[in-house]
Amino acid sequence: MYPQGRHPAPHQPGQPGFKFTVAESCDRIKDEFQFLQAQYHSLKVEYDKLANEKTEMQRHYVMVRAVIVKYYEMSYGLNIEMHKQESNLCVCVLQHQQQVAQAVERAKQVTMTELNAIIGVRGLPNLPLTVCISPFLPSFDLRPGAKLHMNGSLTSPGVYPGLISPQMSAAAAAAAYGRSPIAGFDPHPHMRAPGLPASLTSISGGKPAYSFHVSADGQMQPVPFPPDALIGPGIPRHARQINTLSHGEVVCAVTISNPTRHVYTGGKGCVKIWDISQPGSKSPVSQLDCLNRDNYIRSCKLLPDGRTLIVGGEASTLTIWDLASQTPRIKAELTSSAPACYALAISPDAKVCFSCCSDGNIAVWDLHNQTLVRQFQGHTDGASCIDISHDGTKLWTGGLDNTVRSWDLREGRQLQQHDFTSQIFSLGYCPTGEWLAVGMESSNVEVLHHTKPDKYQLHLHESCVLSLKFAYCGKWFVSTGKDNLLNAWRTPYGASIFQSKESSSVLSCDISADDKYIVTGSGDKKATVYEVIY
Repeated sequence: MYPQGRHPAPHQPGQPGFKFTVAESCDRIKDEFQFLQAQYHSLKVEYDKLANEKTEMQRHYVMVRAVIVKYYEMSYGLNIEMHKQESNLCVCVLQHQQQVAQAVERAKQVTMTELNAIIGVRGLPNLPLTVCISPFLPSFDLRPGAKLHMNGSLTSPGVYPGLISPQMSAAAAAAAYGRSPIAGFDPHPHMRAPGLPASLTSISGGKPAYSFHVSADGQMQPVPFPPDALIGPGIPRHARQINTLSHGEVVCAVTISNPTRHVYTGGKGCVKIWDISQPGSKSPVSQLDCLNRDNYIRSCKLLPDGRTLIVGGEASTLTIWDLASQTPRIKAELTSSAPACYALAISPDAKVCFSCCSDGNIAVWDLHNQTLVRQFQGHTDGASCIDISHDGTKLWTGGLDNTVRSWDLREGRQLQQHDFTSQIFSLGYCPTGEWLAVGMESSNVEVLHHTKPDKYQLHLHESCVLSLKFAYCGKWFVSTGKDNLLNAWRTPYGASIFQSKESSSVLSCDISADDKYIVTGSGDKKATVYEVIY
């Protein structure tokens, strides 16, 4: 450890002793200090090197652990999806087997007289009856008034489109509807390019069904979409993203002004106003501080004149903002007994505001006098979503109690109650009437008729459906979910028009009054503006 010659040899007897001067002693001490200092620096370099290696190993460990966790999450999700598809396939196979058995029994009972009466043939000889059973053959309706389309599907007066499954056997269709199997049939024709061969537009046997018609007795049948499902006036072809609004917090509520110029995004403690008429706008033009700083906005609605904004969320108070003044200001606050408001709706005449309360009540507010005039009571858990009919006479609400209820606003009473096995997270009423679309915690979208028991069930979402909105033309609607998806559907049978995948859960959505723009709010602290392409 010490350099050679650093210490003198021990004093030997008979030898003269060494005598050092003070200066020599100081020099030796200085040499020792420099040596120790150099050794200290060397050890410090080694220590720093080991510390860096430790940090690098820890970083690699975290990365490997994250990859392993992601792998197990993906494996688990894949297993769940495989089980779900396997269950759906088993249900379809069992249904088809039952239909084929019923068709065979019915076919055995058909006489030549009945057959002639069905096909309307007179004077033919008694030919032997032959039944061809194949799930890939079409069926044609020979009843009076039925119209035949080019791809083999049909419409008939008084019959809902889509009540006959494309995967039903031809014999079943022949027995049940008086049809005769004739030629090959693609259950899901490619409607964008009808000239393409079936081998290029669908897998063998047709694409997996995702839209089902549910009859009054609970029978589910895949829906054959009509030829004009994805074409025609008012039906979009796709949507393209044109702007991203970086709100800075999770965006739980969005709304678009009419005419389309401003987008309002609600996050934690504030609503931000964006001018989307300026291309590439990256900053809000105004910020409205609402509720408490740590409470999320759950809903914001513009009055039809665009001069007033009503905001509700995780607080007992609704805030009414005057947007017409030079600087937006609060002009009134409405306070209820419920600790939170989950959704808002405005009457068409802008005189009344309806708020879905966390205690299950629907509060009815007089906006002119700024008073609570009524409460609709019925939901046994939080009321989560709401919409109002175009004529302002009927209100629809969904709740965490697994029910959807309709209310007569003229008589102030409940009209209907629909019970489900899942919590209701979103709903929308078609502006043209008749159809109500409901988004479920179970990932299903169900489209109900307002008077008839028949409904459609749609299965493209992989997780809970968080928001839903009809286009103002009523021909299509969109839904968003925790699965990061924005889905556009054809009213009412749910043909998929387009789909967009975002980077996080899509919590809210709105459609502009001219049906040309869609805006979504998501969990990655931004809103996305889409242009609808027709």
